[in-house]
Amino acid sequence: MSFEFNSEENIFIAGSQGMVGSSIKRELIKLGYKENSIKGKILCPTKADLDLLDYQAVKNWFKKNKPSIVIIAAAKVGGIIANSQNPFEFIVQNLKIQTNIIEIAFINNVKKLLFLGSSCIYPKYSPQPIKESYLLTDSLEPTNEFYAIAKIAGIKLCQSLMIQKQFNSICIMPTNLYGPGDNYHHLNSHVIPSLIRKFYEAKKNNFNTVTCWGTGKPLREFLHVDDLAKASIFLLKEWNPVYDYSPEELRENSKSIINVGSTEEVSIKELANKIACACNYKGQIIWDKDKPDGTPRKKLDITKLSKLGWEPTIKLEAGIKSTIKSFEIENNKKVLRK
Repeated sequence: MSFEFNSEENIFIAGSQGMVGSSIKRELIKLGYKENSIKGKILCPTKADLDLLDYQAVKNWFKKNKPSIVIIAAAKVGGIIANSQNPFEFIVQNLKIQTNIIEIAFINNVKKLLFLGSSCIYPKYSPQPIKESYLLTDSLEPTNEFYAIAKIAGIKLCQSLMIQKQFNSICIMPTNLYGPGDNYHHLNSHVIPSLIRKFYEAKKNNFNTVTCWGTGKPLREFLHVDDLAKASIFLLKEWNPVYDYSPEELRENSKSIINVGSTEEVSIKELANKIACACNYKGQIIWDKDKPDGTPRKKLDITKLSKLGWEPTIKLEAGIKSTIKSFEIENNKKVLRK
């Protein structure tokens, strides 16, 4: 059953300046939505406009702006080091952001809410590929468990409101994302932006070697953020678990969760080679085996999504090349600003 997603919705994108939120915003603009419009409005407050950690501020903002659809793409995110060194910030800030928005969205009778989670919610040693029903069946990956627990709490909040109040909320679990607008910090970034920066700078500075973390053996899948944006809008329109109410099914973890992944899988070593090639780097790649590998394999089962009729379209190599191009453009802008 399709959701009545009309051209006059007021769509609030929490985190619209981030990689995911900005991509969703671009897709909505293609559909005719605008920021400054009487009908079909995208609501994209900046951090200066709205502090998502402040319950009263969020409550007042909802009362004034009256969003009819809410997309939660806001979160405190980071790589292995950031998660390991700042567990308190990762759990408390994410809990506050999502709890404030979800509760206030429900109180204000929002028509539909989309909560963006992460594949790190699943157990470290999940059977592969990972089904939605594997949630909470075993222990988490220690290096990001505080972030994962916060995301699981957000899922459970959405599920509880759906079970008890029939609140129309869906929880999307994307695989590892990459694309324009990513974080390229040398310590706090995820694997693809981290490798892009390493090889881009190595090529620029004529370095003979590049050191990468771990053994290079772990297997990962990667999804371009623009594919996630398209999937998010597709699911807002086409997936409505609340209308298929079944107390027995609602007790299952997978009821309001859906995985969004790709059809490709690659080792970290293969990924590094692809990025080095795309950056035209010819030097040696050294693997620092004293650094952690993380989860040995993480591949999402997207059967549920495929049955609804959606598949990703951006292949990894093409996505890497376009991402490197966007990184170069942004990097050149920073140089000019200096």
